[in-house]
Amino acid sequence: QRQLVESGGGSVQAGGSLTLSCDASGYPLDTYCLAWFRQYPDKQREGVANFYNGGKINYNPHMKGRFTISRESANNTIFLQIHPLSFEDSAMYYCAARTSIGPGFCSEFQQYSIWGQGTQVIVSS
Repeated sequence: QRQLVESGGGSVQAGGSLTLSCDASGYPLDTYCLAWFRQYPDKQREGVANFYNGGKINYNPHMKGRFTISRESANNTIFLQIHPLSFEDSAMYYCAARTSIGPGFCSEFQQYSIWGQGTQVIVSS
């Protein structure tokens, strides 16, 4: 069964760098959009960055600058680099997928329905 598998979270120091990975091998970019979301406790998930339309990139404008989304095409792994890390980056990070065709806009983080289990990031001083 296809699934999204995140990795790379952990406890990290503020000011440093962290790269999260998501094995999305079952969700090729020619038919799916892939995105990173983050979630604070008791808050809704918010989009961070995504791939849409076969590989175009969009960032949540409120988070632009410290986040970089990238991918390794050979095995359809996507990455999210965070640098420099800030205390506000402490959250659960989720990889998500949806079909390219369907209601809502991939680029606007809408209608993502396939989720990984998440990876926790804790930023400390």
